[in-house]
Amino acid sequence: MVVKKKRESNLSKEAQKSRFEELVKEEVNWIIKRDFSDARLQFVTVIKVELNKDNSKAKLYWDTFNTKTRGDAKKCIEAAAGKIRTLLAQKIKVRHVPSLEFIYDAQYEAQHKIEQILQDAKLNSDNS
Repeated sequence: MVVKKKRESNLSKEAQKSRFEELVKEEVNWIIKRDFSDARLQFVTVIKVELNKDNSKAKLYWDTFNTKTRGDAKKCIEAAAGKIRTLLAQKIKVRHVPSLEFIYDAQYEAQHKIEQILQDAKLNSDNS
C-alpha cells in the first residue's frame, strides 16, 4: 500500500510540473505578442518549457518563422527576459516565478532542411 501511494504522489507531481510548464509557455507567448511592439519579436514563439526540480529555473525554447532576423530576435528576447519575468509574475499567481533562460531551438529549421533533402532525392530518382 505504501509503495502505491508514493507512486501516485510522483505521478501527481509530474502532472503538476507539466501543467505549470504549459502555463508558463502560454503566458510567455501571450506576453511577447501583447506587451512588446518590437518587430524583432513579432514572429518569436516559445515552443517548449523545461523547469528544474524546484521550479526555480525555466529553460524556454523558442523559434522564429523569419530566420533572417533570428540574431536580432535573440538579442531582443534576452534583453527583455527580465521584463517578461516581471509580467509573468503579474499573470500567474505563484510564490516564486522561475528565472527565465531563452534558448534558440533550430528544430523547424533542421526539419525543413531534411524535407528539402528528401524532395531533392525524390526528384533525382524520378529523373533517373
